Amino acid sequence: MTPSSKANAAASPVADRYARPLQDLRISLTDRCNFRCTYCMPRELFGSEHLFLPRRELLDFEEIERLARIAASLGVSKLRLTGGEPLLRRDIDVLIARLADIDGIDDICLTTNGSLLTEQRARELKAAGVNRVTLSLDAIDDDVFKAINDVGYPASKVLTAIDNAKAAGLTPVKVNCVVQRGVNEDQILPMAEYFRHSDVVLRFIEFMDVGTSNGWRMEEVVTAREIVETIRTRHAISRLPANVAGETANRWVYDDGAGEIGIIASVSQPFCGGCTRARLSAIGELYTCLFGVHGRDLRTPLRSGASDDELRGLLSGIWAARDDRYSEQRGEETAHRRGDADGKVEMSYIGG
Repeated sequence: MTPSSKANAAASPVADRYARPLQDLRISLTDRCNFRCTYCMPRELFGSEHLFLPRRELLDFEEIERLARIAASLGVSKLRLTGGEPLLRRDIDVLIARLADIDGIDDICLTTNGSLLTEQRARELKAAGVNRVTLSLDAIDDDVFKAINDVGYPASKVLTAIDNAKAAGLTPVKVNCVVQRGVNEDQILPMAEYFRHSDVVLRFIEFMDVGTSNGWRMEEVVTAREIVETIRTRHAISRLPANVAGETANRWVYDDGAGEIGIIASVSQPFCGGCTRARLSAIGELYTCLFGVHGRDLRTPLRSGASDDELRGLLSGIWAARDDRYSEQRGEETAHRRGDADGKVEMSYIGG
């Protein structure tokens, strides 16, 4: 089915209190991950005693498809499948094929750590309907990367997964690198060097205060400006305009034609004003901000017999009432909120 034939003429776009439309839905398929990255799922909190969600509590594929279809009727055109590690979800290809058949959905992306992205898996994802993938790689040096993921997984194997994605046509492939002071800021230049001339879009991400488990401190943030200055010690780069409104990454291009890089600067350069993303947790809670504290339960009405119209009204009402702009309010208020007994939702719970 071509994108033009999938245009959803019946879509009724909904906007929030700042006139931001709902265009993107990020769907977490599981809270489980086979890595224990220190900034996301530190082993001391997500060790062998940690209780993950039982399977019966996860949204099943029919429920996910139904909510995605309703979201598409409200203007969503892009889906991103996340986790945890989404490739841990059994029979994910079945779900992807269902999502790809929804009128109005013209872009399905998947974010993965790459550990399960074999050549065959990449081809299966492409055949099912995934357009492109983003892989996480926080260092090009094996020892540094092993220390960050805390399971001894080498960067070299993620690089193989990147090649598998490219060969399968899951392009443009993007690589996310979270930069944390004192941990991997010395990897900025090596990462940049490796992905020059590769057709892979490397994106550096400022260390963010998502959740309460990563021990976030402002002094550990390597800012976008510092990242740009570091790259400019070796290569001339220039700023590019955004491809689309609400794009998360600032785009930069090498002046010598070696490709593009991105920098996600939600700490030092907030972009709340253009945020069009909602996030659906693995158990059906809808979050309207990555830094949210409370989600809205959609699973209960789903399983209690709510009609599509009722669910559409619920989802539309949640978005219409949205006034989130956490990153723009960061500062003294951040320190205050971190004392909240409820805490903020963890990255591993709703994806990035």
